Amino acid sequence: MSTIVHELDQIAISVKSHMLLRKLLKENPILDEIMRNARNETEALVGVRNWIIEELKKHNDAYKFYKRSAIGREAFEKLEWKDFAGIRILDYIDNAGREFDDLNIRGEKAISNPITLIWLAVNYGTGGAKPFFFEDMLQLFRQFTGALKRDLPTKNQVEQWMDRWCHGLDPRITKLREENRERILKIIIDKIDAGEIKDPKYIFEKGMSQEQKFLKSLEWWDDRIFHLKFAVRTPDLLNELLGNSLDPDTMRILYEAKEQGIPFFVNPYYLSLLHVRVPYFAVGADLAIRHYVVYSKQLLEEYGNINAWEKEDIVEPGKPNAAGWLLPNDHNIHRRYPEVAILIPDTIGRACGGLCASCQRMYDFQRGNLNFNLDKLKPHETWDEKLKKLLKYFEDDPQLRDILITGGDALMSSDKSLEKILTGIYEMALRKKEANKKRSNGEKYAEILRVRLGSRLPVYLPQRITYELTQILKDFKVKASKIGIKQFVMQTHFESPMEVTPEAREGIHKFIQAGWTVTNQMVFTTAASRRGHSAKLRKVLNEIGIINYYTFSVKGYMENNFNFATNERAVQEQMEEKIYGKIPEEYYNEIKDFPNHSESLVENIADLRTKADLPFLGTDRNVLNLPGVGKSLTFRTIGITRYGRRILEFDHDSNRNHSPIIEKMGKIIIIESKSISEYLEQLESIGEDISDYESIWGYSIGETEPRVPIYEYPEYDFEITKENTNLKID
Repeated sequence: MSTIVHELDQIAISVKSHMLLRKLLKENPILDEIMRNARNETEALVGVRNWIIEELKKHNDAYKFYKRSAIGREAFEKLEWKDFAGIRILDYIDNAGREFDDLNIRGEKAISNPITLIWLAVNYGTGGAKPFFFEDMLQLFRQFTGALKRDLPTKNQVEQWMDRWCHGLDPRITKLREENRERILKIIIDKIDAGEIKDPKYIFEKGMSQEQKFLKSLEWWDDRIFHLKFAVRTPDLLNELLGNSLDPDTMRILYEAKEQGIPFFVNPYYLSLLHVRVPYFAVGADLAIRHYVVYSKQLLEEYGNINAWEKEDIVEPGKPNAAGWLLPNDHNIHRRYPEVAILIPDTIGRACGGLCASCQRMYDFQRGNLNFNLDKLKPHETWDEKLKKLLKYFEDDPQLRDILITGGDALMSSDKSLEKILTGIYEMALRKKEANKKRSNGEKYAEILRVRLGSRLPVYLPQRITYELTQILKDFKVKASKIGIKQFVMQTHFESPMEVTPEAREGIHKFIQAGWTVTNQMVFTTAASRRGHSAKLRKVLNEIGIINYYTFSVKGYMENNFNFATNERAVQEQMEEKIYGKIPEEYYNEIKDFPNHSESLVENIADLRTKADLPFLGTDRNVLNLPGVGKSLTFRTIGITRYGRRILEFDHDSNRNHSPIIEKMGKIIIIESKSISEYLEQLESIGEDISDYESIWGYSIGETEPRVPIYEYPEYDFEITKENTNLKID
């Protein structure tokens, strides 16, 4: 054990820790006896292990799960509430003394040895364990003894939680947004008149009255270029456009962020969604949006020291990425899986319509790879040739059948650039299909089946969804369908029901009419993780024709601590709220057919919800993007730091095909950036009754949900090769 750890073991625990320890021992006399009779930490570990394992063996399913002789969703669902605690205690003991690199604290070693910390505290008053640690231990043993029960909420309770949250189609909310728009436009008008803002396209004719100027600016509001030109890049302008409603602490953070070079970019439309005059019926309803715009103290402290989360995004020329894939260069193609790769164009599509505070690519902003200098991001003359080479990668790969164009944001590209990309994809897919005619069955390459565009602009800037854009998408679908491409997906990112505005609804309607299926990926931030919030979003999105795809835990290290909702909450939400949207298997064929009738999505979703009596369709999966390969929520809690932050051991999602490298990669360790106590304190600070979340303590095991059939690839009428190219595994 390192010298530093030994020194920490000598630190006395606080008064609050002593009080929690006393309560822990009083409630658990067997634990008290073991701790006081153990002459050293080894005897303490053996004593607790013998006690727990004897109890766990009384439930054979739990014992087999602990020994990993029973795995998977079916085995997981056989576990009783007490079993979760017993398995966790034994996993703590089995992993006692392990050291982990904790990138939340810049690579310092984290050591998990909770039973030893309790023994030190009991016998010497030392160990340095914080109150958050003892609170977690108290709840753990309460769960094991049956004092902490799990009372699953009823469907009625979940619907009551959902009803707390307003949405952007509520006439009362739209009225407030109109007030916000008027305030923002009047400030912009004044700045144009004063010469503070100059743009040759957005000027007023001489002699125009204030009313005429306002009417002219209302026309501009429907123009996406206006919102990009007038995007807010400074704290002072942000505060002014928000009616000087930001508090001094928030302004101080924003000033410091600017000094540190953290990019800031929020357009007027999205800014109009934030409350200035907070209505009684929607207090806190905009927090999931606000926390995307306003930076946190933790981000400031970590900026400059942010580590890349997704290791496969780090590419060296000629070397495979973390998933084993060889790529044509270091930034245009990202790949994790055999069947799909991401294409990031060298166009303005590398940018976004705004910067999310918990952006997964903050690391790339830190190193200057991404920015909001939109003029510099316009494509160079060489892009056309480069695009052909990049698409050749898809053409020559025997397994790729799914291409996701993103960035940045796919819809930040101009119509002309996007049309070029789609035309290139069509021509590549056709060549791949033609080449297959010369290959024998069993040697044929996977042909392109799915084309996706990843964009948050339907949320950030729905003005981008024009007739011209949707006509390009419609024409592409008609043409591409004839050569066997079957799925056309607009993959967007609504975070809150408050983002579902009349403008957004109209944009989604245009996509649907163009024959594209719209799916949503939500990030499960602290504000978005409040009871009923995700469920309400699913419902509102279903009502405008969107199928929910993923609910992602926030990824990243301490820079995203503020927005991080623990993985335990993700499992709790999956098991206690989303469960009421679970689609019975008898309707699987029906939902699988939805993409073939995209134009009727609104009606088909409503019909299925009615027949199955569901408040929403729970088609999404709660997962975490692993800092290795793939997405998963399959984990066991194998450790806990003295600060109460849990250490999770993730396994890969068994429901999908992975790169063969996972056979060598093994389990992936995640040390959460906040304890359960800290998460609950944060919820309480934004108005939540934390008694509603009490069962969160017990969710120490997760299991990834199976995919709903709507997301499966269509079958080929031929057999493809098992060969992998572009793959190198040492």
